[in-house]
Amino acid sequence: MKCPACFNELTQLLVGSLTTDACQDGCGGIWFDAFELQKVDEQHEPGDPLMHIRRDESIRVESTRKRECPRCAGVKLHRHFFSARRQVQVDECPNCGGYWLDAGELAQIRAERAEAESGAKARGASVSSEFIRYIYRLQSAQGRMRAES
Repeated sequence: MKCPACFNELTQLLVGSLTTDACQDGCGGIWFDAFELQKVDEQHEPGDPLMHIRRDESIRVESTRKRECPRCAGVKLHRHFFSARRQVQVDECPNCGGYWLDAGELAQIRAERAEAESGAKARGASVSSEFIRYIYRLQSAQGRMRAES
């Protein structure tokens, strides 16, 4: 398969049980077939090969150019935000459901997910603190009522 960004030949990478296609020694982008991205976007292993794709720094990718799907001949990828947070743009094939991520976009997706999860945990902790304060106030009020009786 050819890289949709720099036309280099894509190299297969085995990640766990998945085989992805990466632009090694080219632009450093990664192709994920349908549903593969969701399976690897949470991995945080230190030796993760997807985070260490060799790039040729002299290659400049034109981000405004329409790209073709490396799987579906003649089908253009659609560029859109990966999530409602609108921080990372990705290219998706409307035909096969595959995703093309430019170099660094997987790291941005993982950082966005980690930020969202830590925010959710913090919100959960503040709800728990409020609940604990509520229970304490109830118990204190009951203790005062018993003392007055």
